[in-house]
Amino acid sequence: MSALIKVWEIPGGIHPPENKTQSLALPLGSIALPEQLILPLSQHIGTPAKPVVTVGEKVLGGQVIAAAEGIFSANVHAPTSGTISAIVEHPVPHASGMSDTCILLDTDGEDRWVALQETPDYHSLERDVLLSKIREAGIAGLGGAGFPAAVKLNPRANHLIDTLIINGTECEPYITADDMLMRLRADEIVAGTQILAHLLRQPKRVVIGVEDNKPEAIAALRQAIQDTDIEVAVFPTKYPSGGEKQLIQILTGREVPSGQIPASIGVVCQNVGTTAAIYRAIRYGEPLVKRITTVVGQALDTQRNIEVLLGTPIHHVLSAHGYDAKRASRVVMGGPMMGFTLPDTHVPVVKTTNCLLVPSKKEMPAPPPAQACIRCGMCAEACPASLLPQQLLWYAQAEDYDRLTAHNLFDCIECGACSYVCPSHIPLVQYYRAAKGEIRQHHLEREKADRSRRRFEFRQARITKEEAEKEAKRLARKQAAEEAKRQLAAQDKTGAPVAPTPPAVDPAQQRARIERSLAAARDKLQQTQQALEGTEGEHRDKLLASLKQTELKVREAEEKLTALPAETREQPEPSAADPVAAAIARAKAKVAMSPEDKLKNALESLYQRLAKAEEKAQAALTEGSDKAEALAQGVARLKEKIADNQAQLQALGHSTVAEPTPRNPATSDAASLAIEKAKARAMAQASLSPEAKLKGQIESLKARLEKSRQRLAAAEAESNDTVEALRTGVNKLEEKLTATEAQYRTLTDKES
Repeated sequence: MSALIKVWEIPGGIHPPENKTQSLALPLGSIALPEQLILPLSQHIGTPAKPVVTVGEKVLGGQVIAAAEGIFSANVHAPTSGTISAIVEHPVPHASGMSDTCILLDTDGEDRWVALQETPDYHSLERDVLLSKIREAGIAGLGGAGFPAAVKLNPRANHLIDTLIINGTECEPYITADDMLMRLRADEIVAGTQILAHLLRQPKRVVIGVEDNKPEAIAALRQAIQDTDIEVAVFPTKYPSGGEKQLIQILTGREVPSGQIPASIGVVCQNVGTTAAIYRAIRYGEPLVKRITTVVGQALDTQRNIEVLLGTPIHHVLSAHGYDAKRASRVVMGGPMMGFTLPDTHVPVVKTTNCLLVPSKKEMPAPPPAQACIRCGMCAEACPASLLPQQLLWYAQAEDYDRLTAHNLFDCIECGACSYVCPSHIPLVQYYRAAKGEIRQHHLEREKADRSRRRFEFRQARITKEEAEKEAKRLARKQAAEEAKRQLAAQDKTGAPVAPTPPAVDPAQQRARIERSLAAARDKLQQTQQALEGTEGEHRDKLLASLKQTELKVREAEEKLTALPAETREQPEPSAADPVAAAIARAKAKVAMSPEDKLKNALESLYQRLAKAEEKAQAALTEGSDKAEALAQGVARLKEKIADNQAQLQALGHSTVAEPTPRNPATSDAASLAIEKAKARAMAQASLSPEAKLKGQIESLKARLEKSRQRLAAAEAESNDTVEALRTGVNKLEEKLTATEAQYRTLTDKES
């Protein structure tokens, strides 16, 4: 569609020198393969990926070497074949020169790849499968912060998307990577746009936005969109019209509310580079392992766009373009407005590296010293987010975080327009970035303090409850004592005091307590006598004193036992109806048991446990359960215990205990019943329809998720060490529930 399309004006903005012709004079190029690639685990917004390879392992191109951790994460793939030489901390692209975990891949030059799964017709795949392919390809936004693409393409159910915008603006000076991509691969961008529209359930409007300073790219796109419903919207050049919220306002007239995302107003926006990468991931199964990057600046002999492998060291890229460190004023990743200076050129190219700017000292001299603000208001006029930069500067300098938040500091897109127009050369954006970092850190510390406070309050409540219970018991004892005193003081008619009713004492329990005390005292006496052998000095004196005390306790217990009535000393065998007496009798028998009898009883118990464990292990192996290996290890440990006990029994001069005859498998013990129940459930599941199965799975997942969230909340309140493990489990359950619900909706939509 080439008809005129209405566009809206955005507030603020500037017109810096474009400087885009330098890198467009030469065609798209490439450079030699470096000897080593450096692949950071975090090349996107969100949780870093987790390494799935080991040092020394040989990998192929396109192989996953670090897997995404959670929803807001992205896979990292090997850009070519080689050997993993290290997984270490290494400098990464950041203004602070910070280090992060990276995988070092020594290339072999053979460029051998894993087999890729192509999809000639994406309509043949379900929406969830397509999203999974995008997620597995590790695609993150190539034009900005590196937001995982699959998350954007799976909006919430309450976000109804009616507009899809493909961002081809590329408004920042010097950068022409997207321009070159649109010129050469407009057909891939259009095909990728159609895939995105399909994933978003065909929005009413699909538009590619391009500034009017890219005539060749506009012509290529208009040629590619013929016979489609896609629009190419051309609008005047102005910085920063390429910002996501600014582009949405230009093309739709809508404004994204503060603190919300474009999906909340029915819009999804993707970069042209991301769109082309999604097309190649779906059509050819290619993961994101390379990108187009602009290499520009007067300190280079060659200025152009190149297609470079992710992980390529920047010093390798610069040396291939005639880098002269003496001429260069700095090395900037990104453009002159939003980029940052690299302290070290040994950092790698990552997914968000759209430009390497190496200006000469004349081209980009050091900034002059900042002067006092003259309150001219030019920064407010240039701000595209309609903020008040002057007030934000004052609050940032005063570290007034509450006022910064109230003045919507986080709506600042850090475009640098305010710094560009400031006549006092104040680095406003740097103040805002620092303030944002401080606020984030302040929030983290406040959350930590809140958790500590909740934990303290929980502990105080527990202590208060315990104290209240102790006080209640003390009052009860006091009342009982006062009642006893009143009874003793009461006089009958003859004047004799009334004796209190003695509490009822169970003779059997009294005898059992004395016998337990006697057995414990005798054991301690025997241990002390053994410890005395070979002991000298002060320690021997302590043991002798302890021995005398123990002998005294033994005599007291024997006297108490002798003093019991005869009928108490000779108690009949406890009946089965009295479980307490039976437990006491078993304990007495166990205490009086000889070491040989103890070993024999232990062996009989171990044999019973072994039989049950073997049944469970066999059942798990038959059903192909994940627990089969763990159960087999349990069986092995039981056999080791049996062997140890048999050896101890032989050392005492007794014959071993033979293994009992295996029980009849048909015996309905607990294990057999559990197996039969599992089989019955499996048969019942087999008879259900797919919809009913999915519905049952959803209900089960919801119940498990609710329990997991409760355990996580309790662990967080107590600052338990299991918080991270529980949070990971909750995330996995949420992902599984989301996927299952999506399958259920897809299935029900088909039938309807």
